[in-house]
Amino acid sequence: MNSRIKSIDITRGLVMVIMALDHVREFWHKTSMTVSPTDLEKTTTALFFTRWITHLCAPSFVFLAGASAYLSFRKYGDISFSRRFLLTRGIWLVMLEFTLINFALWFDIHFRLVILEVIAAIGFSFIILSFLLKLKPAVIGTIGLIIIFSHNLLQSVPIPDGKFLSIIFSSLFRPGMTELTGGHAFFSAYPVIPWTGIMLTGFGCGIFLDKQSKDRRKSFLIAGLAALAVFLIFRFINLYGDPAPWSVQKNQWFTFLSFINVTKYPPSMLFSLLFTGFACLFIAFFENTLNKITDFLSVFGKVPFFYFVIHLCIIHALMFVMLFIQGYGLNDLVFGVFRNGRPETGGGVSLAVVYIIWALVVAGLYPVCRWYSNYRSGHPEKWWLRYL
Repeated sequence: MNSRIKSIDITRGLVMVIMALDHVREFWHKTSMTVSPTDLEKTTTALFFTRWITHLCAPSFVFLAGASAYLSFRKYGDISFSRRFLLTRGIWLVMLEFTLINFALWFDIHFRLVILEVIAAIGFSFIILSFLLKLKPAVIGTIGLIIIFSHNLLQSVPIPDGKFLSIIFSSLFRPGMTELTGGHAFFSAYPVIPWTGIMLTGFGCGIFLDKQSKDRRKSFLIAGLAALAVFLIFRFINLYGDPAPWSVQKNQWFTFLSFINVTKYPPSMLFSLLFTGFACLFIAFFENTLNKITDFLSVFGKVPFFYFVIHLCIIHALMFVMLFIQGYGLNDLVFGVFRNGRPETGGGVSLAVVYIIWALVVAGLYPVCRWYSNYRSGHPEKWWLRYL
């Protein structure tokens, strides 16, 4: 069986491109240090949706990682080999998160903030998945759904005292900040268990990928619509599924924004349903849609980790070019806990410029990612390329 499914590559490529928008906004936008884009009392519609649309990225990325793990498992048909690959791949991703990617986020050689984000969450999820491979994919997917639907029950449980227990609990269940020694801190932005639920669900949905294109499209279409339908039911009831209930706002439009403004940290049940539902619909749509745009997107989707690291480093490095153009000097740069070099006075550009920089970054990365994709596919003997 061919291990590459075009609709998976295209969907993954779409979310990778959208991800770059979020990172350009975080590093470049003039209000990114002072205003939460989803704070309905301070945001604008354009700023809200610039952030909201990027919520699609992490759950889709994790869901598709699970589906890709299923494809790899089916391709090799060897539990021992697949378990070993998932274990080593997971450990590798965790190591890179706490070294290379943490540095790319903060450019702080002292690593005063160590943050658990999406790459480490995927790594830990791979490790957990490796121990479940003897189960049927449907059972693994069911475990994922149980986690998605139930983990919100733990959100009212207080994080325990003590640095060690605090780090363990926050790393597993919900975001938490733990002060360490010497001005250092650990922050769990992507607790492992909720994201593992999404990955296991993606692995379970991998059985759809064994079908022919027409049936595959139908399966993902049904799954996506079902997820959105359950989202709507629970969101209208407004009693369970998200720690932030929607509420009536200053006008009907902002009330609608409140309705779709679901919680990412950690991914609530409703957040997971909404955005994995969209991911399934995109997969279904791209089963029948192949053109120059989808060819463009699939290039990024074939090399997601390579793209992730490169685009993050470039966007952060270019931020300093922006600051120097705006008149800031080296002495104005501030690094440390949750400080990536932006000066106290902020700096930054308008939202319109953010979109221009985003387009330029993505366009500039296209030939690099295409070269690497071709190089990797042309050198199957270099096994280590699978880890990049």
